[in-house]
Amino acid sequence: QVQLVESGGGLVQPGGSLGLSCVASGNIFSINDMAWYRQAPGKERELVARIFSVGGTNYADSVKGRFTISRDNFKNTVYLQMSNLKPEDTAVYYCNAYIRTRDSGPFMATWGKGTLVTVSS
Repeated sequence: QVQLVESGGGLVQPGGSLGLSCVASGNIFSINDMAWYRQAPGKERELVARIFSVGGTNYADSVKGRFTISRDNFKNTVYLQMSNLKPEDTAVYYCNAYIRTRDSGPFMATWGKGTLVTVSS
């Protein structure tokens, strides 16, 4: 059994900063890519940022230069540092990771339950 638990969401004013964390726990053999997605009310879930197992990253155009994704492989944790937040960043943010539970097993997509980020004055 593997789970992802996000933390760090909350209410922040426009222009402010906020950091999210996501910890993977359970029967983990190895973790490949990790990512953050978000879903705003009435919209589809979209990729915000992804970090690969070797450290490369990619970002949605809407967050480039404002958000930074990082990971700590020893702690099985992925982070999202958000700055210069805008009202349009308001969404539920979900953690995603591809996790293998045994050697030579498949990497399975795993999702957290999400954490709400609200950007409002």
